[in-house]
Amino acid sequence: MNVGTPPRRALAVPPPRPCQPVPPLGQTLGRYLRALEGLLEPSELEETRALVANFEAPGAEGPRLQAQLERRAARTSNWLSEWWVQSSFLEARLPLPVHSNPALVLPKQDYGNWHGQLRFAAKLIAGVLDFKAKIDHGALLAEYQGGHPLCMAQYGRVFGACRVPGPKHDGLLLPPPGRRPPTHITVVRNFQFFEVEVYNSDGTPLTVDQLHMQLQRVRAQSWKTDKEPLGLLTSDHRHTWGLAYTTLMRDRLNRESVQRIQRSLFTVCLDASVLKVSDERFPSRVAAQMLHGGGSWSRSGNRWFDKALQFIVGEDGVCGVVYEQAVVDAQPVATIVDHALEYCKNPDMRRAPMTPLPLPRKLYFYITPEIKHDIERAKCNLDMCGGAAGRERGVLGGQGLWVGSEEHWQG
Repeated sequence: MNVGTPPRRALAVPPPRPCQPVPPLGQTLGRYLRALEGLLEPSELEETRALVANFEAPGAEGPRLQAQLERRAARTSNWLSEWWVQSSFLEARLPLPVHSNPALVLPKQDYGNWHGQLRFAAKLIAGVLDFKAKIDHGALLAEYQGGHPLCMAQYGRVFGACRVPGPKHDGLLLPPPGRRPPTHITVVRNFQFFEVEVYNSDGTPLTVDQLHMQLQRVRAQSWKTDKEPLGLLTSDHRHTWGLAYTTLMRDRLNRESVQRIQRSLFTVCLDASVLKVSDERFPSRVAAQMLHGGGSWSRSGNRWFDKALQFIVGEDGVCGVVYEQAVVDAQPVATIVDHALEYCKNPDMRRAPMTPLPLPRKLYFYITPEIKHDIERAKCNLDMCGGAAGRERGVLGGQGLWVGSEEHWQG
């Protein structure tokens, strides 16, 4: 399956890219006035023209701000991107599910039980790690559009990245360049979080069989379903989650567990089968499961919506991806998914090293009455948000949702 990735060429040396240009002040102000022509009355437009002329005059505020902008552009390859991410994403206070995080629905897999679920999840993880190896070894092909090289920086920061909530604005936890990257992923099942090592002691990624064994161990440790769905907190309004996050992180056990999730390469959500619906309603049900988990009574607690990459593998063959777009755009995610799904068709079945694997480590949390109250509030807020999204979405194509088929992806 190919989701429309751009042409690629060998990336022996990263191709040079022009820096983000700063338009001349006159050009910026001219476009501003043209945009207002259909919005303002003639008298209002004339008044605005006079204000713009004063702003643009020598020695006025306009030239001073333009000079500051040009100095910033001289120090960085893209003077706009940091501000764009900050204002468009990190300062936004609406919940991530539905409002911000896009979702991909992958082709339904040909299995219908937990055996097939774990086997496919193991192949998918191996495929993603195989793609990451291309990044690590400098073997990733450069992508071009219109004959011009595209920026490839997002590939280097998507693995191990996570959004961090705050009461006023969020932050980003990115893998520090030059330091040893994380070697574990987060696996979630029955609202319980596990740290799973995915590399051998010699640095090679685990084989499909080794990953399958690790996932079986996760399943064996996650039978209880009476756990608090802590992941629901990440679905709440960002201000509310930011306050709850401060409370949660006061406890050392919680802080250590959350940090292991945040610093993991990516998250794999092992969803139980959901209630069967008619063929007519099936696409909407799958869309909801990928966008927000289906509600507090379903699989929404089986997520950590702040993570840059979450792969969802259902016991009924329904699979997808949800990602955080303050970290990564659609195109890199599509390329990663393309590679992983192709890998699943013909995985590398090399023999596993004869070395013992560390057991998956269950992450524990200390749930105080205050945190439990925060979880209950998140349940109510998510269910209201998810219900409204379902009514607006109809059958297919909600905000940020790509619906996949074997041949193509529909917007």
